[in-house]
Amino acid sequence: MKHYEVEILDAKTREKLCFLDKVEPHATIAEIKNLFTKTHPQWYPARQSLRLDPKGKSLKDEDVLQKLPVGTTATLYFRDLGAQISWVTVFLTEYAGPLFIYLLFYFRVPFIYGHKYDFTSSRHTVVHLACICHSFHYIKRLLETLFVHRFSHGTMPLRNIFKNCTYYWGFAAWMAYYINHPLYTPPTYGAQQVKLALAIFVICQLGNFSIHMALRDLRPAGSKTRKIPYPTKNPFTWLFLLVSCPNYTYEVGSWIGFAIMTQCLPGEPAAPPSVPHPPLRPGLCGPPDAPALPHSGPLLPGGLHSDDHLGQGQAPQLPEGVPGLPASAHAHHPLPALSRCRLPGSTKPGSSSVPAAFRGRRGGHHCPALGIKPACPCQTWAQAPRVSFGGGG
Repeated sequence: MKHYEVEILDAKTREKLCFLDKVEPHATIAEIKNLFTKTHPQWYPARQSLRLDPKGKSLKDEDVLQKLPVGTTATLYFRDLGAQISWVTVFLTEYAGPLFIYLLFYFRVPFIYGHKYDFTSSRHTVVHLACICHSFHYIKRLLETLFVHRFSHGTMPLRNIFKNCTYYWGFAAWMAYYINHPLYTPPTYGAQQVKLALAIFVICQLGNFSIHMALRDLRPAGSKTRKIPYPTKNPFTWLFLLVSCPNYTYEVGSWIGFAIMTQCLPGEPAAPPSVPHPPLRPGLCGPPDAPALPHSGPLLPGGLHSDDHLGQGQAPQLPEGVPGLPASAHAHHPLPALSRCRLPGSTKPGSSSVPAAFRGRRGGHHCPALGIKPACPCQTWAQAPRVSFGGGG
């Protein structure tokens, strides 16, 4: 078995930082990072970014050395990512802050509203209800961070936590100040408005939790696998038919309900997903035996859909017809396959029932009198924009 020699250079200065001899061919980038850390302890593996080109993309930890486009002497370029912090710590810090800050305003600790209001309580029921909802939301987030979420990335730059905490903590303080203010005015429509908004909040919280559980089941513990989420028999997951990240849709709905319930505009908006569609796009087509994408029709009990063909509700509209052609020649039918065109009335793919006078030399169909050549449905489909149904986590 031949061994590799790995040379690690600084991506900026091209200075040689490390030379590793007799590296196993099946060694992963993660193992090379561990070897590099032995000579440079200040750069622990999470801080390292190794790449084949100084300006190229970082190699994944699971990449195997012998499968990389390198010779027996591999040259890797190193970049320092800076101090790192685990995602679990980030989320716990982000979510514990709003929970604690809101309670400071709710209990009206000194130096917030004035001495005469210190540790007083509001006489409005909706204020206490808002505190319960807000606390429940962030306790739910903390528990999901510990027991539900599975992270594809172990760490993030330490500097980002200050930006994230400013966002979450700032909105919590802004919202809590007005809702718990001694001069707070209850909702205009009274109990009816509060009950309706509370129902919206609770339903959206249940939907958010359902989506988080569905996404959790797509990723085995300890892996970085990304799979395309599909609706299940749980009605809350049917929103995957309409949006890619229903957990954020339910999050927005929760805060809309909270804002209506308190009649206070500073409702905390949901943050966008940190990893949107691009990582999911390569897996949309998948192997030939991959399951079809979610259909456009509603999901029926038992996982059945109202339409029978992929894209039946999404296929581009073809021309209504060409004068002089039989109706069957231009009628639009669902496409049974995307790779081959079965013309109406034909018995074999590619055959045609169009009269010979309207057939082109290369399989196209046209009207000599009008000079019109309708596009092949397969060509029209191939040019149509694709819809992404992937999710975030």
